Amino acid sequence: MSTDASARPSPQEFIDQRPMGRRQRLIVAVGLLTMVAEGMDTTVAAFVYPRLKEDWGIDGRAVTATVALGVLAMILGGVVAGPLADRYGRRLVTLVGTATFGAGTAAMGFTTGIGPFTALRIVACLGLGAVLPTVMALVADWMPARRRVQMVALAFAGVTAGTTLGGLLAAVIKPAFGWETLLVVCGIVPLLLLPAIFRVVPESLGVLAARERPREELRRALAAAVPGEDLSQVDWERGTVHKSARPSPKVVLSRGFFRMTILLWLCFYLGQGVAFVIVTYLPELAENAGLTESKAAVSVAAFGWGGLIGQLSVSFVLKRFDRFRVLAALWALTAVGLGAAALTAGHFAGLLVTAFLLGLCLPAATSVLQAITAVAYPPAARATAVSWANSAGKVGPLVGGVLGGVMVDAGWSLTKVLLVLVGPVASGLLATLALHARRRGQQEESYTVAPRPLGGLVSERS
Repeated sequence: MSTDASARPSPQEFIDQRPMGRRQRLIVAVGLLTMVAEGMDTTVAAFVYPRLKEDWGIDGRAVTATVALGVLAMILGGVVAGPLADRYGRRLVTLVGTATFGAGTAAMGFTTGIGPFTALRIVACLGLGAVLPTVMALVADWMPARRRVQMVALAFAGVTAGTTLGGLLAAVIKPAFGWETLLVVCGIVPLLLLPAIFRVVPESLGVLAARERPREELRRALAAAVPGEDLSQVDWERGTVHKSARPSPKVVLSRGFFRMTILLWLCFYLGQGVAFVIVTYLPELAENAGLTESKAAVSVAAFGWGGLIGQLSVSFVLKRFDRFRVLAALWALTAVGLGAAALTAGHFAGLLVTAFLLGLCLPAATSVLQAITAVAYPPAARATAVSWANSAGKVGPLVGGVLGGVMVDAGWSLTKVLLVLVGPVASGLLATLALHARRRGQQEESYTVAPRPLGGLVSERS
């Protein structure tokens, strides 16, 4: 009898033992499209700010304050949304966050002054900060263990795709119809995704179990994710979670995870900070190096297209290779690319090629980091872990923006700035090697391979 009982899979084991089905692919597709909308709405404001100065006659300080408050709102949204999603529902927080940033962005198009515009931008950024980590957690929750890392990375690639799409829409809509129409269009797109999120993506089993929802509700959620499967052999008792379980913030910062948490936060911070400096200051520095404005813009575009291709490609690389080794290789290639770009800074062809290669590596590293974080913690703390790591990463652009401005104002050349960026990238490589060493020192792969239940669904190794 004990053998029969042990042979019955828990709900998470049931998911892990089966190949990806059609509904699970739809979950990834909806997650990717939501990330496209997130990246698009994050980006379009950058194309609007210059027009605000002209149309409303405001100075640069007001725009700078709006940008800074928006970034702080995204950080706050991520910090708050993660624990709420782990406790009350990841799908619920995703729906609320998507509706918030979509409605906020659309409403910005109807403002006539910097005060209301800034207030709505803060509202939109609170939603933007909340959506990314909850979508990553939802995708991870419903994927089989052997495909989880790959699918999280693939869904995250939507952010870069959205950034690229936002630039294209700005180039088409803003000259013909104005920046107001651009904001309204980009705000409506995520609102159109709300029915798909509600219908296609079930609430996470871990959250339902932690809230002590009826077994039939858990059964419906699993049946929605794997329709047509026989669920009669699932051991639902192994999905029972008691309210005495530790809150997700305490799990992320607990003794067993604290060192890994700090190393992951450092990697997020360094990667996003370096990418921000490249995207923000490359045009000005390239012009100072003797390139024309159009050539400088093309170099930034090459970095963006490289990022899109790199993030899409790395999701398939992760299917075959160890994620820590892939991340370490991307850091190393980024350092080499920065050195090569520094040597070719005054030559358009060389800078174009190296900018594209940097785009292939650096944004892909961020994608791998999302996947690592989504599977490194217990499922019950997954949204908090991803959201707090992303919030730590957003501090990178704040610091990078200030330091980059100092270097530019001091008259540093493009070559010198690129060489300085090798330092943070090397630090990211060292942090990754420390993460890899920590993983190798453990007897089991954390939460990515064959599950072994430890006190219920929320703490299963998935």
